[in-house]
Amino acid sequence: MQQHSQQAQAAGEGGPLYQAKLPYPPVKALCENRTYAFAMLDNVGGNNSEMSAVSLYFYNHLRTAYCAEIASCFHHVSIVEMHHLEIFGTLALQLGVDPRLWTRSRNQMAYWTPRYNQYPVELSQLLTYAIQGEERAIEKYQYQLERIEDCNIVENLKRIILDEQIHIQVFQDLYQRYVSNC
Repeated sequence: MQQHSQQAQAAGEGGPLYQAKLPYPPVKALCENRTYAFAMLDNVGGNNSEMSAVSLYFYNHLRTAYCAEIASCFHHVSIVEMHHLEIFGTLALQLGVDPRLWTRSRNQMAYWTPRYNQYPVELSQLLTYAIQGEERAIEKYQYQLERIEDCNIVENLKRIILDEQIHIQVFQDLYQRYVSNC
């Protein structure tokens, strides 16, 4: 994780780290490809998607308002996730599909739903779900990396993975400080 800490960018001087310092690559698919488009669309509006992360972190931000530091972390991470949502939506559009909050499931389009999320109220479970969600996102993006041959999409996936790894560290640090030490 030290490598990621060195690559990370602070929200403020000496503040928590929410995204890698490296710039994002251009968001430009090489050509239309419906297979890749549906993969990007799933990153937008599937069960394990950026929309799920944004909505859950918004909820977590509200639930943790009693602790400004934790609420602020969820707020800042959700902003980074919104940027990922925009990247994947833009790629889906360039690749030839309508970038609605939906995914392709069993040859049908299924809209994103807040039912995809679990809404814990206890801090330990809230942070555990956040960590697990980030880990699942990384696994999904690594799976896509192995199958997609568009170099721009690959570079965007790699860059987004760096942010997701930082989010895991942020949530693990919060867990260590606010749950494990209680």
